[in-house]
Amino acid sequence: MSRFNGDKFGSRRFNGEMSFTKQRTVRFYDERQRPTIPTTQVSRPGAPIGINPIIYKGQPDYLPLHKRIFDPTSDFILGWNRVFLFCCICALFIDPLYFYVPTISYNVNGGATSCVESDTQLSVALTCLRSLSDLLYVIHIIIKFRTAYIDPSSTLRVFGRGELVRDPKEISMRYLKSDFAIDVAAALPLPQIVIWLIIPAIKYSTSEHNNNIVALIVLLQYIPRLYLIFPLSYEIVKATGVVAKTAWMGAAYNLVLYLIASHVLGSLWYLLTVDRQTTCWKETCRGEQDQNCQIKYLDCSFSEQDKDYMDWANTTQVFTNCNVTNQNSNFSFGMFGPALTNESPAKGFIVKYFYSFWWGLQNLSCYGQTLTVSTYIGETVYAIFLAVVGLVLFAHLIGNVQTYLQSITVRVEEWRLKQRDTEEWMKHRQLPQELRDRVRRFIQYKWLATRGVDEESILQSLPADLRRDIKRHLCLDLVRRVPLFAQMDDQLLNAICERLVSSLSTKGTYVVREGDPVTEMLFIIRGELESSTTNGGRTGFFNSTILKPGDFCGEELLGWALVSKSTINLPSSTRTVKALVEVEAFALRAEDLKFVANQFRRLHSKKLQHTFRFYSHHWRTWATCFIQAAWRRYKRRKMAKDLSMRESLSFNSVRSEEEEEEEEENVGSSQGKQNFQNLGVKIMAAVRKGGELRKLQKPDEPDFSADGFE
Repeated sequence: MSRFNGDKFGSRRFNGEMSFTKQRTVRFYDERQRPTIPTTQVSRPGAPIGINPIIYKGQPDYLPLHKRIFDPTSDFILGWNRVFLFCCICALFIDPLYFYVPTISYNVNGGATSCVESDTQLSVALTCLRSLSDLLYVIHIIIKFRTAYIDPSSTLRVFGRGELVRDPKEISMRYLKSDFAIDVAAALPLPQIVIWLIIPAIKYSTSEHNNNIVALIVLLQYIPRLYLIFPLSYEIVKATGVVAKTAWMGAAYNLVLYLIASHVLGSLWYLLTVDRQTTCWKETCRGEQDQNCQIKYLDCSFSEQDKDYMDWANTTQVFTNCNVTNQNSNFSFGMFGPALTNESPAKGFIVKYFYSFWWGLQNLSCYGQTLTVSTYIGETVYAIFLAVVGLVLFAHLIGNVQTYLQSITVRVEEWRLKQRDTEEWMKHRQLPQELRDRVRRFIQYKWLATRGVDEESILQSLPADLRRDIKRHLCLDLVRRVPLFAQMDDQLLNAICERLVSSLSTKGTYVVREGDPVTEMLFIIRGELESSTTNGGRTGFFNSTILKPGDFCGEELLGWALVSKSTINLPSSTRTVKALVEVEAFALRAEDLKFVANQFRRLHSKKLQHTFRFYSHHWRTWATCFIQAAWRRYKRRKMAKDLSMRESLSFNSVRSEEEEEEEEENVGSSQGKQNFQNLGVKIMAAVRKGGELRKLQKPDEPDFSADGFE
């Protein structure tokens, strides 16, 4: 049972035009009368009401894979192109391994004869690997049938791009007319078909003919497989800018391509070596027609099946005349002689592969200069081809690897040039050695901190929201370590983080001097600063403190920024700030601090006022001096009180003396009392004169209650 609730929301009928139907609530009731989740349907031209198979980047997950249309710039297509590029390189490595299938068996039947056969185990292994690579080529064809493309003739242009065509029929027709034939030619399992279907069906076929057919098929199919790498690399470069993400990966990628070329040339050299050996046997066998020499005897499958073979093997001179070590042989093996001398065609697969690979790499790198060729035209053409390919590929490898490696050290070279220019400038201006050392230390420290990267230029080229998120990630935790900002909300901290810039100071650098205008507030991240003051140049007055990570300086700027009608002139610094070691900090410039103070009224709060007073070194210095002055006043008053008490006690004791004392004693006592009183007056005068403190001016405090906000 179903019910359509269309009265409340309204409905529209689909009339074949592009339109989006309003949300229609569809409720399906089961036995327990539980409604399901409302669904939304989107219509498109010429399609029934239902699910639209044209999918954008944010395509829903409920669509089956075969109905999805992929965006060529999506992460899925980019990832698949990288994976398939790796698979193509592996396929280029697998195919030449078919050239190692033919082998030569020397000293058959007690050392009298030799023959050619095929390595069955290697054929089975290569068939499995080749089938797996063919399957990946087929998957790539299917994906290209479901990948949208950009119409080059479209008039709609967005940043240089045309309109994206997502119609499956148009995608299929375009693909069938362009790269479909090449992709199919590369994906066909031709070697497997030839080895396991065609060759067994041919009667009276020999191993030599079979191997030549397989080699020809592999060479012909190797061309489209090699061609696919170039458009695939172009698509990756068009989407990301580079094939390899790092310079080392780019150098390794070009080196792998060069090694694959060496692998192909070495494998082909091995196949031609076997062919050259069998060619000598055939020519010599044709000259022994009187001894019933037949070409089929050169195949190992006839060694024990034909009775005439044993009679011919005991009298023939084919293998003696075609022995590469025979000095009397008239047949020239040319550049294939070293392989036949070592009997590499009779060795195991690993041995003959690495031997052939070494030969290809050596001659490709030296352009075939060490080769000694015969007059055989095929051998000469192959040597010419090897020299030309070696010259081109080696130059390509050296150029690309040099480019990638130079991109790694480009920052170092720029730093060296800048350092050299700085040295020449200092020498030209005849700067003293002390200033030169300070300049060198700053350049070295800036290189170690930034590695030559201009962070501000990179951030300014990014969008505002992305720049804000990056600044938040880099600065938020560090800003929260500053006590002045610890109690602020996230919105205000984000505004501050967005305007912070990095600041570096080397040892001995004066960040600001007393009396100079303050241009920025500095929040220390790493290192130590010395903040000192003489209270405007007072004689005998000096106060110093150490600023550590989490502290700040330049708080005079905060009071200037919080004034609603501040002057253009920046405030003067009341302290001298000097770097004791290398210091990393974030700086908030005057105009940025003014902007934050004007935009966010939450800066005007009593809580921030108390925090500012507690952590401000100006207020700490003033509080210390205030406490010292109060303590001295207290000591002065206490001393005056004690002296007054002593005077009163002394006066009372003199008056109570006995009247019977002699007049001389009375006179002496009065004189002593007068002297003691004079001494007390002198002490009080000295204390008052010495304890008189010059008043320390109270530091200026920002108007945290400006505009009546708290």
